[in-house]
Amino acid sequence: MAYDPITLGILWNRLISITDEIVASLVRTSFSTVVRESYDLSCVLLDARGHSLAQGSWSGTAFVGTIPKTVRHLLKRFPPETLKPGDVLATNDPWLGTGHLFDITVTRPVFRKSRLLGFTTTVTHLPDIGGRGFSSNAREVYEEGLRLVPCKLYDRGKPVAAMFELIRSNVRVADQVIGDINANITANELGSARLLTFMDEYGIEDLSSLSDSILSHSEQAMRAEIAKIPPGTYTNTVMAEGVDGDITIACRIDVSGDRISIDYAGSSPQSSFAINTPFCYTYAFTAYALKCLTIPDIPNNEGAFRPVVASAPTGSILNPTFPAATGGRHALGHFVPTAIFGALQSVLPERVLADPGLINLIRFYGRNLQGERFSTVYFASGGMGAHAHGDGLTATPAPSNICSTPVEIFETLTGILVSRRAIRPDSGGRGRHRGGHGQEIQFVNATDHPVSLSLFANRTRFAARGFQGGCDGAPRLVLLNGQPVDPKSQQELAPGETVDFAEAGGGGFGPPEGRDPSVIARDERGAMVKAGTV
Repeated sequence: MAYDPITLGILWNRLISITDEIVASLVRTSFSTVVRESYDLSCVLLDARGHSLAQGSWSGTAFVGTIPKTVRHLLKRFPPETLKPGDVLATNDPWLGTGHLFDITVTRPVFRKSRLLGFTTTVTHLPDIGGRGFSSNAREVYEEGLRLVPCKLYDRGKPVAAMFELIRSNVRVADQVIGDINANITANELGSARLLTFMDEYGIEDLSSLSDSILSHSEQAMRAEIAKIPPGTYTNTVMAEGVDGDITIACRIDVSGDRISIDYAGSSPQSSFAINTPFCYTYAFTAYALKCLTIPDIPNNEGAFRPVVASAPTGSILNPTFPAATGGRHALGHFVPTAIFGALQSVLPERVLADPGLINLIRFYGRNLQGERFSTVYFASGGMGAHAHGDGLTATPAPSNICSTPVEIFETLTGILVSRRAIRPDSGGRGRHRGGHGQEIQFVNATDHPVSLSLFANRTRFAARGFQGGCDGAPRLVLLNGQPVDPKSQQELAPGETVDFAEAGGGGFGPPEGRDPSVIARDERGAMVKAGTV
């Protein structure tokens, strides 16, 4: 069936509204702040073939690139003809899912008159998965926690009790973990009902033709934009801090007609620590970066990624082999878009962003003022990179779009006091347009118990680079009781002790001499830069 543009737009927007309702349900029923406050999640509708059609507006940047592949892995284990109404499938396998054990992918097949129509799928970052906990210090995935191979959480509408017992007995904050998993299941059930209502309302018997139209439209739009990039080969090399040495991320981009391929040959070999980035996550951020540069205004779906081909050497930091530890896969995976933007800045100067200060994930685990266990992640943000049309945003996550937990909620749940939170002056790279500033945060252990702290900080030695003559941003600093500590380590915060983070600034864009004097004066009045600097 062919759809005219207006009808297609209406139906497409309705599918997105369903995913937005799935997001709302997931957030409102979850138990952890990681989902409820930080929105470390994604919700997607897929057709019966496992092709993603629509993603919730509030969703993680990378997950639309992982979910379709994860669902197809689940279908290899549970073929479509074996599925029944009420089944719920799940996995957190790093190589099949989103790159580390802490994200669980939950999918529910949608049936109408005993016919499989599609899937509703959610991903959330669990507050705990057992093992050593969320850290970069594990040496193998076995140390990092419970790995769920593709499994059923519900069978024909009934919970698989053994699976829930297995999970509950292997995690630290069981009520939160099980609560979040049940929130995923509930949200998918709601999405299934809404999808069936949508199909009844419009008299749609099968999603295939609508799916083909949506995917084809996005693919054609992506190919048209790729074709506007001058053909050729573009390269870039990015350096990042590892655990036991520096990491190289090499990127080669080949553009030919409406085709684009990205090869990460030359990148460092996989690490013996938990900073490896499985290829599913590498590809997802590759596709995300290219979509940002080409068709950012078209809603996310799998069709946009069909023209994107990517590869990384097996056994490299961006394509590690099992059983590599991958808990901190974001610490290097977030450099993938910066590598791509840097490679293409010469031909797409009006579209790229200078390097961002990147997000900083801080994992806290301990007992609060009531003696209850908590395990949570605090997301602190550096500044975004500047661009050809303006300054970078201050204290804004990139390339991930996770929110920070409000201070009042964080303090109430953990007993950890946030004694300072402020914009870090003069941290954004100078330029015609200035990089976004980072922020300063100080935490004080106000409980009567030691608190375990896991650090994943990057940009501590390799600052965010400026583009087109712009200056680099300020590097990130991590201080325990006023003294520098290993930025990718596990630390213990005794009662009364403090940990400070000075988040990295984004890179500037264009020569500093080109900055508008009136804007410089505004910066100085706001105490965002030192007087006399540009």
